[in-house]
This record gives sequence, C-alpha cells and structure tokens, in this order.
Amino acid sequence: MKYEWIDAYLLGKAGVVKDLQKDWNWIRYQVGDKMFAAICLDKEDKPYYITLKLDPAEGDFLRSQYEDIVPGYYMNKMHWNSIKPDGEVPDDLLKDLLDKSYGLILGGLSRKKQKEILGDENSCK
Repeated sequence: MKYEWIDAYLLGKAGVVKDLQKDWNWIRYQVGDKMFAAICLDKEDKPYYITLKLDPAEGDFLRSQYEDIVPGYYMNKMHWNSIKPDGEVPDDLLKDLLDKSYGLILGGLSRKKQKEILGDENSCK
C-alpha cells in the first residue's frame, strides 16, 4: 500500500480508536463508536480498499475524476467511497477526504459527545 502514513494520520485525530472487524477482515477507524474509515484487507491481510464517507455529490464528482475511487465496497454506495490503496489518488487529496469523513461522523454526534471528544473545557459532564 502506498499510503503507509494512513494509520498514524487517523490515530492522530481526537477520539479515534481502531479495531479489527474479524468477520469482514477490516481495520476500522471510529470516532464516538461510529466508523468513518476502514482499510479492507484481503485473504493475505493486504489492503485492497480504503473506505470512507463523503457527501454524495462530492463522492460522485471524485468517482468521475479518479478511476481509483469507486462506490463504497460493501457499504451504502451513495455515502461511502472506496479508494484503491495502490492507485493514483494524491496523498493530499486522500488526507482531505479522510478529514471530511471524520468531520461528517463527528458532526453527526451529539454536541455533548463532540465536546467530550474534542476536549472542550466547557463540555457537559
């Protein structure tokens, strides 16, 4: 996989945890117990897709621009997109997409949960 930085990048975000969903053989990245990204592994545990959530219009646009971005593998094809891990998507674009996916999921959490995750000193207890 050419995006060797992805694990450290995602784990560097506030409140992110990762686990291995053994039934799917996916490494999942979650915030507030909600998945925002996954690395899908093949039978030899090699990455074959990086899956993340995007606004549907942006996902459609990007899929028309990059052959290495496809509708979400085993996910809702409208909201989720998969990126080939050895493809031609630039690192800066992938980082931006991962940030957006994180933001979408974080933004869907309650304000209280968001404040807990982001460490806001005014958070409710």
